[in-house]
Amino acid sequence: MVDADQYIKNLEAAHLLREPVIKEAIRQLQLTPGSCGLDVGCGIGLYTLLLAEEVGPAGKVTGLDTDPRLIEYAERLAVESGLTERLSFINGDAAELPFADNTFAWAGSMDCIGYMPHEPVPLLRELARVVKPGGTVFLLIWSSQKLLPGYPMLEARLNATPSGIAPFDQTMNPEDHFMRALGWFRQAGLMEPIARTFVRDIIPPLDLGTLKALTELLQMRWGGAGAEVAREDWMTYRRLVDPASPEIILNPLDYYAFFTYSLFCGRC
Repeated sequence: MVDADQYIKNLEAAHLLREPVIKEAIRQLQLTPGSCGLDVGCGIGLYTLLLAEEVGPAGKVTGLDTDPRLIEYAERLAVESGLTERLSFINGDAAELPFADNTFAWAGSMDCIGYMPHEPVPLLRELARVVKPGGTVFLLIWSSQKLLPGYPMLEARLNATPSGIAPFDQTMNPEDHFMRALGWFRQAGLMEPIARTFVRDIIPPLDLGTLKALTELLQMRWGGAGAEVAREDWMTYRRLVDPASPEIILNPLDYYAFFTYSLFCGRC
């Protein structure tokens, strides 16, 4: 990670937009109150906090990440949230989880497995290993967006860049794309795999917090695509998303956008 501070800043800002749709997806999991679970690739713990809220005061959620800087930040957020009794964070590798078999009632990964440079099926098998029989394994992944209304060709070109389709690239097998995750669950031996997509609508008027969050989200999505599109397209994009631009697309009252998260889950 080149700039951990900037990465954390982006995550926190964009969380204002993501939180409602993540909460909706978590509710769909119907996690048992008081249960113990694992959040793999927890980052700074924003989603881990939501999982802890869902399982209630008797529950326990462990967040795991490879980056100690993110773990340290997650621990601070846990203290600020008042949920330290329900949360713990450790450094660890998703490919070799430091837990015994059948440790948790459920385990999942949000915006991590499916993006990591590893074969997904072994990672799912490793998640399933630490979950008790009958427990749930899940993945929750950002799956689509329409953020530049009125500019479909520009958005299509941005989406077609390596930044836009990451982590997928043309050298990967189609079966490794995260939208093929139902197949991963079956190959990993998980039962009754299901998928469902959740939508976050963005409708004006937008308050200052939402404007800032959406600006950060646009930066996270396509901010690295400048060298991958025509200069004219990049200049148009910058005019549309720069907060100082008189042409910023976020201000008009006819602005409407959405993004989706897709949930994949199965039973051990």
